[in-house]
Amino acid sequence: MSREARDVRILPYSRVVAQDDLKLALELNHVAPRIGGVLMTGARGTAKSTLVRAFALMVHAELPVTLPINATDDRVLGGWELDALMRGEVRLQPGLLEEADHKGLLYVDEVNLLDDHLVNIILDVVSTGMLSVQREGLANAKQVSFGLVGTMNPEEGGLRPQLLDRFGLMVIAGHLDTGDRHRMIRTVMDFEDEVGKEESDWLSEAERDNAAIRARLESARDRVSRTQVPDDVFRLCAEAAARVHAIGQRGEIVAVLAARALAALDGAEQVEPGHLWRVLPLALRHRRPDSAHGGTFEWGQGDQARLKDLFDAG
Repeated sequence: MSREARDVRILPYSRVVAQDDLKLALELNHVAPRIGGVLMTGARGTAKSTLVRAFALMVHAELPVTLPINATDDRVLGGWELDALMRGEVRLQPGLLEEADHKGLLYVDEVNLLDDHLVNIILDVVSTGMLSVQREGLANAKQVSFGLVGTMNPEEGGLRPQLLDRFGLMVIAGHLDTGDRHRMIRTVMDFEDEVGKEESDWLSEAERDNAAIRARLESARDRVSRTQVPDDVFRLCAEAAARVHAIGQRGEIVAVLAARALAALDGAEQVEPGHLWRVLPLALRHRRPDSAHGGTFEWGQGDQARLKDLFDAG
């Protein structure tokens, strides 16, 4: 574990209470990076930022690269080092996307408040795996790979449909019931009491659980490309996307990638209908006509009812 991971005051990933959909989306995107990123939405104080940072610490042993709202093109893409130019020297300054390539995860908090132009650039780089900078006498291209997570509070505005569609998975932070609230309060207080101790059984156990999750993720990542997807699952996914009137075809492709990642996490040799059923809300909720044009992102009983007979038959 890096020194940063030891010293940072972030609740361990294995101890974050509830928010199973948020965790699942992060894990699927890590196992199958071609999913193309995760967009988390929800009210303030629903552990979105904590969960992203805890996940990065668990998987990459350091905090994610965080993109500030006021970031400029130079800061994101890289450019010339201004202090060096003032001394008559020519020196490249890597941007945040290149830093994310080294650290493994880029985190964009309040992505809905970021300039659409920058969001589009980031999503293009995630999709193509290529960072190309051609501006102000600079021509540079390199391959990069990193996970992408964006968070937003819908009360502060949304994303354009074109940008929504570019995020592979979308998940809503859930409200905790009374039992989970009790567990959350107790867990946070226990964590605060243990941080800073030279020896802590509580933190040691949490790290052992983190290590087990990390090993499961890396094992699934190694074998996901060998996990088979039967043609029946392809057909089932296409029919499901049609029934909810998903816009475009990106949703069903992402759904299959996510279902295969889930099967790999489960240790299955092939994708089963149940894997697809579990991930469909994450892949399709933001691609329905109403959702894409400012409606709700909730995946409710009506959505389930449209698809139930398909999966009952399977």
